Parts: sequence; C-alpha cells; structure tokens
Amino acid sequence: MRKTFDHALLASAAAAFALSLGALPAAADGEVNIYSYRQPDLIKPLLDKFTEETGIKTNVVSASSGLEERIAAEGANSPADVILSVDIGRLDGAKQLGITQPVESAVITENVPAQYRDPDGHWIGLTMRARVVYASKDRVAQDTITYEELADPKWKGKICTRSGQHVYNIGLFASLIANDGADKAEETIKGIKENLAVKPAGGDRDQAKAILAGECDLALGNTYYVGLMATNEKEPEQKEWAQAIKVLFPNAEGRGTHVNISGASLAKNAPNRDNAVKLIEFLSSDEAQEIYANINFEYPVKPGLEVNEIVASWGELKPDPLPLATIAADRKEASEIVDKVGYDDGPSS
Repeated sequence: MRKTFDHALLASAAAAFALSLGALPAAADGEVNIYSYRQPDLIKPLLDKFTEETGIKTNVVSASSGLEERIAAEGANSPADVILSVDIGRLDGAKQLGITQPVESAVITENVPAQYRDPDGHWIGLTMRARVVYASKDRVAQDTITYEELADPKWKGKICTRSGQHVYNIGLFASLIANDGADKAEETIKGIKENLAVKPAGGDRDQAKAILAGECDLALGNTYYVGLMATNEKEPEQKEWAQAIKVLFPNAEGRGTHVNISGASLAKNAPNRDNAVKLIEFLSSDEAQEIYANINFEYPVKPGLEVNEIVASWGELKPDPLPLATIAADRKEASEIVDKVGYDDGPSS
C-alpha cells in the first residue's frame, strides 16, 4: 500500500535536515550524492576506494531516520542520487513512496542473486544479516532450533525480544507468513509472546545482556550484533554479553534462516544518474561486498565470498531462499498480527 504524507510536514522535515546537515550540490561533473542510513565510518572505506578507482567524488548525508521524507519533500529538485538503507521494509518503503527509479544493469544482475533484488529494479541487496536465536551457553544444551519451536511451551518464561513491531521482527514474522501461511504464523507469534520472560524492550544487544543476567535463556537477534559486542573496546562489558551466548541458526535443517539486507536504491530524480549507477554497480562487486560485510560482521549476498573470521566461527548460514520482495509484501499483515496477539504487552501471566 502506498504511504501518504502531509506536504507541510514533509517540507518542515526537509528544512530541518537542510539546517542540520547542510545542502548538497545537485548536478556536478564527477560527483555523486548519497543519502545514507549507514554509519559514516562503515561506508568510508568503500567510498574512498570507489573514488580512487573512478575519480568520482562522493558527497554523503547521513541520518538515522527521515531520509525518505526529505527526498519526497525535495521532489524534482532533490540532489539525492543514491539511497543507502537497511532492512527490506525501508527499501521497499522508499519504492512505494515513489522516490526511487529502476536500474537495469547486467553487472548488478551478475553480482546480486535475484532473491536479493527488487523484481522491478528499484533496490538491490549489498550485504545480509540473519535473524537468529541467541541461546545461553550455560543453560541451553541444544544446538539446533526452528522459529516455530520458539512457541513450544517448554520455553515458557525463557524468551526475550525487542518490540514485535520493530522492523527486524516484522521482517521475520512476515517470512513466517510467507513460508507457513498466516494462520500458522499467527499461532507461532502468539506462542512466542506467551513464552516471553518479560515485556519486549530494548534492542538486540539488550537481549544478550538479559541472557547473561539469567533473565531469559533465548532471544531473537541479528547476527552482526554478536560481532559488534565481541569486539567492543569502548564498552567492554558487551564482550561479556557476547561470550554468554551461542548463535543458533533457526530452520538450518529445513528451509533455512531468515535473512534481511542492507541495500541501495537509485533516487528518482538523481541529477548525477550515470555516476550513481556506477556507484551501485561498484558496491555490488565481489570485493565491495566482502569489504562492506567484513566491516559490520555481515554476509555478502553473493554466495561463495569470504566472511569475517568471527562470522565464520558461528557456523554455516543457510539462508531462506524466499525472495525478499515476497517478505516485504507480507509486512503489513505481520504488523497486524503482532497487534492482534498483543505481542508487545508481554506474557499473559
């Protein structure tokens, strides 16, 4: 369903961004403008290499939210060329908002498997992360699990998660709908809710912290947080959180584990379109995928490429082959089910 936005609010958002982040040049020879949800230090090595190889200068606006609204408010005058985003919800949302355009590229088709590309060419995946189960090393003996098993009453009072409405969980729940059907997915989501130890709160790292504290035995979390915690020198207590858990890849013996992506889109009114396409093609290359994934403890979307040694230590990832566009189509229903079962209210007793 296409989202609608109040134009006054969009204009206000754009003005706020312009004041806080500064304006980018529009069309400029040898330049490309990037609106990014990725942290600047994560993408700088890649952008520096792109400039080194092509001579094209990169200009970046970074934010944690609101980039789509800014681009929509800027309209035809938007300087945005490339949108770097995370999560299939945001990528598909930008498409539905009408701020992207399709890219036809044999290079991208060769580098990115079809399940990680929009069928209409509006977005492509660059790296992926798996939605896994964090399990207590001390209290959970088993080394295999399924998402559906999380609803088993044997786990009552033993599961922690962040909000069911968070985009990471909505993506997972949408994959349950696509794989199991809406009725079975609702049964599973309700069962997980009833097995929660506490009301959903915090982020994925907080769930690992709760496992260390003995508040729960299992949690849902993205893989890359485990690497970030294990190497966090600024907050060394997070290393203890990571050491307390083991990574279980749900459904590894069946359809595979749900994965989501970071990705790129070509902005609808890109003033430097040719340079933007060159950048997206570069980011889809084997070398760029490996660099991008290594920095943030993610996985390249192209099979067979190297992963960080910490990532490799968790075991082999078998991704669910379901196209992410299919998952995106079920996100709305997933959100409705989360509300229907009262997931964020926590366990009933």
